[in-house]
Amino acid sequence: MENNIKPCLAVKVGSMEMRNPVMTASGTFGYGWEFSDFMPLETLGAFIVKGTTLAPREGNPYPRMAETPSGMLNAVGLQNKGVDYFVNNIYNMVKGYGSNLVVNVSGSQPEDYAEVARRLAPLDGVKAIEVNISCPNVKQGGMAFGTTCAGAEAVTKAVRQAWPRTLIVKLSPNVTDITEIARAAEGAGADAVSLINTLMGMAVDVERRRPMLSTVTGGLSGPAVRPVAVRMVWQTAKAVKIPVIGLGGIASGRDAIEFMLAGARAIEVGTANFINPAVCVEIVDWISDWCVRHGVKDINEIVGEI
Repeated sequence: MENNIKPCLAVKVGSMEMRNPVMTASGTFGYGWEFSDFMPLETLGAFIVKGTTLAPREGNPYPRMAETPSGMLNAVGLQNKGVDYFVNNIYNMVKGYGSNLVVNVSGSQPEDYAEVARRLAPLDGVKAIEVNISCPNVKQGGMAFGTTCAGAEAVTKAVRQAWPRTLIVKLSPNVTDITEIARAAEGAGADAVSLINTLMGMAVDVERRRPMLSTVTGGLSGPAVRPVAVRMVWQTAKAVKIPVIGLGGIASGRDAIEFMLAGARAIEVGTANFINPAVCVEIVDWISDWCVRHGVKDINEIVGEI
């Protein structure tokens, strides 16, 4: 390939067309504007705003974050002001960033998920929703739906009836066989699956002899989970026909390419945003350079090569 020929990085997830495969993970990117001073958001393939629920949520008591080797634990608990607040106060501020806007949706029962989707549906600027059936930090709903095929199917089916555009289902790694859950979501109408959400973890303050999180356990993210995430993406990509979005410890372009070779059509960057607010732009540039060095004209050529 000639060095002056730029590779095509465009990918498609459902009906959502992205200029490149780099997305941000929900809960690590706020509503986008928090990062607008560090990067032009239009360079992203998509950005996913923080988890949104039907009613406002205060989240879990503090402390709810703890640093761990090569990662972090969090138990924020989906703190947000509810879907109506998003529709009336947030949407008009974030719809014009020039990138695909994706809303992460959570609930305590299938009807809650569906109602949030229904209220978001008139907003044409929301190109996709990511249905979170995998959050380990809430007492009702959350991960409970993501650990059984029946739960995943029930939520996906309810949301599919209420949501007309791209539907992504976010899967939990805290299961025996993630491919079964992925197939259940696919069968119920999901356009794509994203994985992995955080792994259940725990840390103890040995001086105070107490857990470091108010909830005792929390979700482990960061580079420590990446090998597990790559393995699960690889397994899932071979089990379903819909696109797989990979996430879990991605902190560099090299990590992103690893996920794509394992079967991910797109990737999400999460914890790394806290360390380097411009990391997503750096990853896009690295992917482009890698394609040039390896003679890859279209990034889709490498998806699932392993």
